[in-house]
Amino acid sequence: MAGKKVIPSMVKDEKLIKKRRQQMIKGAVSLFIEKGFHRTTTREIAKESGFSIGTLYEYIGTKEDVLYLVCDSIYDEVMESVKRLLDESGTPLDRLKIAIRAYLAVVDEKQDEVLVMYQETKSLPKETLPYVLKKELEMVTLMESFIGACVQNGDMQISEKQQHLLAHNILVLGQMWTFRRWSMQKQLDIDEYSDLQIKQLLSSYVLLDS
Repeated sequence: MAGKKVIPSMVKDEKLIKKRRQQMIKGAVSLFIEKGFHRTTTREIAKESGFSIGTLYEYIGTKEDVLYLVCDSIYDEVMESVKRLLDESGTPLDRLKIAIRAYLAVVDEKQDEVLVMYQETKSLPKETLPYVLKKELEMVTLMESFIGACVQNGDMQISEKQQHLLAHNILVLGQMWTFRRWSMQKQLDIDEYSDLQIKQLLSSYVLLDS
């Protein structure tokens, strides 16, 4: 499986690199949503980001690098938010519910980036696509660890295959909030959505005395 891609940069200041690339991500996302990845030019990304095309190429090598940065940053933010809950106090079931809420909160905050990530992943170069798909599977595995802890603690009764399916379903909730936002977000805010989805997702597996 491919590892993390090293994006070339002529600048050595790591803080400045992070700042400029975040500007690029923000500028590129709005353009990708409006025009699509293939119809957006690097010159347009530079202008939308607030600097020249020459400055843009000091921090990336190609337009595909920007798309890769969009995908990579989203997965990193989600993983960091959810991983912080691994050592939280409370029952495993409490931590699972909090993990789902944390995941959905990041998706809500970054829904434009999430939309671009899922719409344009196919445009990534073939050498970087496996890495991005691997990050998705790592999210599934992380959610499975929360579910497995619930099973071991006697909070849930669920087979291994159902655990795997449930972990995938949790990720789909974030995609649904993004792709169906034109309708869903007229009726619910993210807290209401999280409450209802958690109740519906877990009702078949959580033991009554948990």
